[in-house]
Amino acid sequence: MYDYRRFFIGGAWTRPDRPELDVINPATEEPVGKILMGNAADVDAAVRAARGAFESYGESSKDERIALLERIICVYERRLDDVARAISDEMGAPTKFARRAQAGSGLEHLTTALAVLKDFEFEEMIGSTQLRREPIGVCGLITPWNWPINQISCKVAPALAAGCTMILKPSEVAPLSAHVFAEILEEAGVPKGVFNLVDGDGPTVGEALSRHPDIDMVSFTGSTRAGVLVAKAAADTVKRVSQELGGKSANIILEDADLEAAVKTGVLSMMSNTGQSCNAPSRMLVPEKLYDKALQVAKEFAQKPVVGDPKSEGVTMGPVASKAQYDKIQRLIEKGISEGATVVVGGPGRPEGLQKGYFVRPTVFANVNNSMTIAREEIFGPVLTIIPYKDEEEAIRIANDTVYGLSGYVYAGNLEHARKVARRLRTGMVHLNGASTDANAPFGGYKQSGNGREWGREGLKEFLEVKAVMGYVPAA
Repeated sequence: MYDYRRFFIGGAWTRPDRPELDVINPATEEPVGKILMGNAADVDAAVRAARGAFESYGESSKDERIALLERIICVYERRLDDVARAISDEMGAPTKFARRAQAGSGLEHLTTALAVLKDFEFEEMIGSTQLRREPIGVCGLITPWNWPINQISCKVAPALAAGCTMILKPSEVAPLSAHVFAEILEEAGVPKGVFNLVDGDGPTVGEALSRHPDIDMVSFTGSTRAGVLVAKAAADTVKRVSQELGGKSANIILEDADLEAAVKTGVLSMMSNTGQSCNAPSRMLVPEKLYDKALQVAKEFAQKPVVGDPKSEGVTMGPVASKAQYDKIQRLIEKGISEGATVVVGGPGRPEGLQKGYFVRPTVFANVNNSMTIAREEIFGPVLTIIPYKDEEEAIRIANDTVYGLSGYVYAGNLEHARKVARRLRTGMVHLNGASTDANAPFGGYKQSGNGREWGREGLKEFLEVKAVMGYVPAA
């Protein structure tokens, strides 16, 4: 049992008298840990600590911040298994996946931020004017439960690199790995007040962070609905708001593609992390003439994941992270059936032999059109819809016919063909022929998928203000 009934404020662990919350292991439906639920007073204390620390940390040298990130990486590497274990216990990722992908992504963002910082120039001259890139100040970081450490590290690492101070509010569904991360930063010697952690829910702690007049920026990852609330709460103080929100990404398989390879890659990518990824390729678009063959391949590969106890050897898919998420997915699967879609594989209920835990059957829907609920709403589970198209123009139109614009996928036999289609997609990212994500490339979307960028050089820029100093040198 993890006992994390404490907050990290001003470089010290505090345990105020606050309501407690059980953290539920989604594989067992039993408590695995406890946290405290903070309030606005805790946010105030953390903001005071961060504001006080910014006076010195905001003026720290690039070399000092490089050394700090190097120490954090060293401690993180030593505690990587602790991070992975906490992630598996809090949100159900299988052990190997939790270590390699979930905890591994945290390390990758730290090392990427370090490399970017080493090469980054904070000052440049344009004629007689100096441009200075300065830390934006105190940042409120609000992170989700689906990739907990990935989203924490891709905010904290560039914020530290930029010279910002921060208050982290991790998801109350999956807060355990955030506490391990805080312990890592403490051991690495992050200066007091630079990093603070307050647990709580969105309507209380998230709202207080968003509204706080002494917070200069809020970086939020989560649902579009919650992102709208954050932006509205932040508007009165005109602070910067960076958002990475929902997605309903299309995966266009073109007629000249290797159909079996393309469908296999699309299905397995959709099922990864139990479908709980905002950039998941959840709408597969296939030429009409190849539709039946695509369904056969999709059915075969959707049955490949081994669903079960995340701690068991050979299991490749764990539960979804919470009862609320399980109930939402079941409702949307039922909605798909009621609207006339055909279940190719999977469907409602738990997989056979699993009577407990928030396990979902890997599901593929056929006979879907883009107006159906399952093609419009972000399901956030292992549920794939396969939509036929008549020609390439219709495929692009269907792909762009969504309120979201996070990611897109194009599979083609000819790479230049894929590139041409990619240019027409209204999304922040496009993956060609199964290309994986790139930690150096910006992560973010168009439309209701958000308005900021994370990862790599662009992620660092999110935490910087630009100052122009005119007349820095005498004009010629």
